[in-house]
Amino acid sequence: MHPPAPANSVPGNTIDPSLIRIYRAWKGNNVFFLGGRFIFGPDVKSIFTTLFLVIAPVAVFCAFVARKFFDDFPNHSGYSILILVILLTIFVLIALILTSGRDPGIVPRNSYPPLPDNYDGSDSNNSEQNPPPHLPRSKEVIVNGIAVRVKYCDTCMLYRPPRCSHCSVCDNCVERFDHHCPWVGQCIGLRNYRFYYMFVFSATMLCLYVHAFCWVYIVRIKNSEEISIWKAMIKTPASIALIIYSFIAVWFVGGLTCFHTYLISTNQSTYENFRYRYDRQVNPYNKGVIENFKEVFCSSIPISKNSFRSKVPREPTESSRRRGVDTLMMPVYNEADEVEKDYKDEEYGKSSDLSDTSVDLGSMLHTERGQRQVASFLRQSLWEQSSRKWETASDVLDEVHEDGESKRITSDSSNEPDGNSTKTPL
Repeated sequence: MHPPAPANSVPGNTIDPSLIRIYRAWKGNNVFFLGGRFIFGPDVKSIFTTLFLVIAPVAVFCAFVARKFFDDFPNHSGYSILILVILLTIFVLIALILTSGRDPGIVPRNSYPPLPDNYDGSDSNNSEQNPPPHLPRSKEVIVNGIAVRVKYCDTCMLYRPPRCSHCSVCDNCVERFDHHCPWVGQCIGLRNYRFYYMFVFSATMLCLYVHAFCWVYIVRIKNSEEISIWKAMIKTPASIALIIYSFIAVWFVGGLTCFHTYLISTNQSTYENFRYRYDRQVNPYNKGVIENFKEVFCSSIPISKNSFRSKVPREPTESSRRRGVDTLMMPVYNEADEVEKDYKDEEYGKSSDLSDTSVDLGSMLHTERGQRQVASFLRQSLWEQSSRKWETASDVLDEVHEDGESKRITSDSSNEPDGNSTKTPL
């Protein structure tokens, strides 16, 4: 027969309360949306600023500039200017979401530090006297015939793979770590670098597109009204604002596009470029310009090493974790063995007081049943000890009383004469 279901259980509900989804127990600083389907950095709010900086100028351009070209081209081809800017904006937004909302290449943390290479476990029984040797802070691996030093991460408890670094903002080790971009609110790494480059490149094209057609619109006003360029600019303040804005923005996104084009051509990351300076030493990852571009844009994106929606056992709290460690370090209490020990002591007439019959209460299971066993055992032991002491005291008193009675009777008998004579008072 199956045991009865708990009162608070719902029929047909098979959810195990001891299991929790990985994104709910995540130890990094990331922010998750839609049940762990999207992962962002802790500065996810900066994405809304980026969205505003993209959408707002495009909306102004469509309302005050692009719609003015509807009748300037035959066969309504002026609509293409509006359609192209909308499509380009959509592409920028998609690249932004793909950069910000996906796993950049996070390396899963270890629950325990790895054992040193020279540790054979032979001294595991004497771990307190002979602790395992300390892990080296770094070690060398061979990449394309060149020795590359990899470091040990104390937070993730692992040796970082080559080109991996720990992001102090997200608190994760990221493969092929490039940098943490506050504008997209995410680390840039192995799995989203391609989309990041597409974002900055398409944003550069969008800035150039808006900037160019604003000048076209000013020139159109100048030619149609036969006025100077300055007077034409005064007639369209929206175009002037967009020209200034796009000119400033193109220096940022355009500069990033040029810089990352150089990095891709030499197969470097931003972190490596500023940290190692491969122009002064051999770059073990450089495969040539064509192969380097193919590696970024034509290779398949590795599958994420983290399944954020899968379920894992709920991690115990700090107090229960300490209790578990204490329990593992102590022998487990066996009630059958204790009963057998008491039986042998009684059989062979061994005298035992409370200290002899008591057990290591710290080794009892930290459960409600174990606590009841401990309390019952203590009460029984104290009662047996007090009973034995009371019986011993009673026996002593009885012996003293009997001894006194016997002495008194003996004294009285010695003072009486032979026969049935009676004592006469003096």
